[in-house]
Amino acid sequence: MKIVSISGSSGFVGSNLIKMFESMEYKVIQISRSTLQNKIDTLNIISQSDIVINLAGANILAKWSEKYKKLLYSSRIETTKILMEAIKNSEKKPELFISASAVGIYDNKNFHDENSKNYANDFLATICKDWESEALKAKEMGIRTVIFRFGIILGNGGALSKMLLPFSFGLGGQIGNGLQPFPFIHIEDLKNAYLFAIKDKKLDGIFNLVAPQIITNKEFTKTLGTTLHRPTFLSVPEFAIKILFGDGATVLTNGQKVTPKRLLDSGFDFRFKTIKETLDNLINK
Repeated sequence: MKIVSISGSSGFVGSNLIKMFESMEYKVIQISRSTLQNKIDTLNIISQSDIVINLAGANILAKWSEKYKKLLYSSRIETTKILMEAIKNSEKKPELFISASAVGIYDNKNFHDENSKNYANDFLATICKDWESEALKAKEMGIRTVIFRFGIILGNGGALSKMLLPFSFGLGGQIGNGLQPFPFIHIEDLKNAYLFAIKDKKLDGIFNLVAPQIITNKEFTKTLGTTLHRPTFLSVPEFAIKILFGDGATVLTNGQKVTPKRLLDSGFDFRFKTIKETLDNLINK
């Protein structure tokens, strides 16, 4: 039996991974915030884990006050530092460390696969760079290390659940001119990518965790409206988003053109390659 420890396990991704692993008879240990504050407890968990999955981090889609920015940063970087310290001090080290990151590391001007070094120069990109730098210390300790750069995760919960109510009433619309890229992935493909990384022991390094299809916010909006049989003629002006989310508005008003080249080259088969397939499955199944 494989033992998987997960930090950030109470979130949308973590809860979905737990259900998957438990259905496959993995033993799952949830690493809570309170556990992370106790170095001995964290060390004990790491020492019995075959796989450590790092998902910890405050919700990115919120109003970014200066105080909240500090929380966004510390909840990711400090958590990862604690895990690295526990791994370093553990006599029995895990076989695999999988850490999260985001495609927000890239700029919104270029086309990106995992070889791209055209990174953005903003707060979100800084978080991602520092987060990944800390996580890659596991590799320096001889542990196979995978970093998944998430796109927008679509499933029964998370971001999509927040969009469905206004769209269902015909009040959904594109953000700004809608031309910003909308990198997405179905939650089932995300879960399968984790399994793929666990089972294929040749895999390590950075992977873009997005569907192969590159779309814009406008295309997503139109497809969601069509799937729900609702109009989408409204648009949300950028200034309104900035009032609601402050600097965090960039998560919605910017986007990145990203391809999952390394996953595809490794033989990973996406079940939901297009936004139409994704929304049809989530809404009409």
